[in-house]
Amino acid sequence: MKVSPRHALAVWKRNFALYRRTWMLNLLPNFFEPILYLVSMGIGVGAYITEMGGTSYIAFIAPGLVAVAAMNGASFEVTYNAYVRMNYEKTYEAMLTTPIQPEDVLAGEILWAMTRATLYGGCFLLVIAAMGLASPGRALIALPLVPLTGLLFAAIGIAFSLRIPTLDLFSFYFTLFLMPLFLFSDVFFPLEERLSGGWLQLAEVLPLLHPVRLMRTAFDGTLSAQVAWDLAYVAVLSLVLLWMAARITRRRLTA
Repeated sequence: MKVSPRHALAVWKRNFALYRRTWMLNLLPNFFEPILYLVSMGIGVGAYITEMGGTSYIAFIAPGLVAVAAMNGASFEVTYNAYVRMNYEKTYEAMLTTPIQPEDVLAGEILWAMTRATLYGGCFLLVIAAMGLASPGRALIALPLVPLTGLLFAAIGIAFSLRIPTLDLFSFYFTLFLMPLFLFSDVFFPLEERLSGGWLQLAEVLPLLHPVRLMRTAFDGTLSAQVAWDLAYVAVLSLVLLWMAARITRRRLTA
């Protein structure tokens, strides 16, 4: 797969130019969602939980919610928005009348999804640091994990979007895939304390679990061999899905 950085950046710039017109309407809902969870769960439920994972409950859930914010930022971009551009607006077909190739379109879309993930996750990370839930140094360490999480869920989302025949199927993606990930990926409770045996092994397949663990490691500064596994999972799954997406993109846009 050959990608022209200049052409991919042109696709990114096109999306950015449109986003500048409505950035506030797009940013605020996704920005406030994790904050509402942080306040309601951290302060509400946290009032009944003195400690979890060796820290206060609100401090425990904060790293996971950063990963969730990045996941949401990337996912919305490569699902509904990308599907509309591809199937209704025919934006990609118009791009192909220029020297831009299908792989450039895909690369530009992934780069833009990572940018939106960084906007949402990065802004939320600043809020957490301002609340004293992460030191500035730890927040800086965690910051590169935000676009990395965006890359993973951009790859998952675009691979799904390229295969579905109708827009209505996105309700299954968000309700039956992203929502269970949100609830059962170490965000609100330590999985190793509640699951055992095969269930714990099954949880290792969940994509969100690995960015959440990486984010929590960045927050508390405790390195382990598990970090290498989590990074490998994110990298390998992202590359495999992007390779598949590139083949489908070329076939669909050149048919």
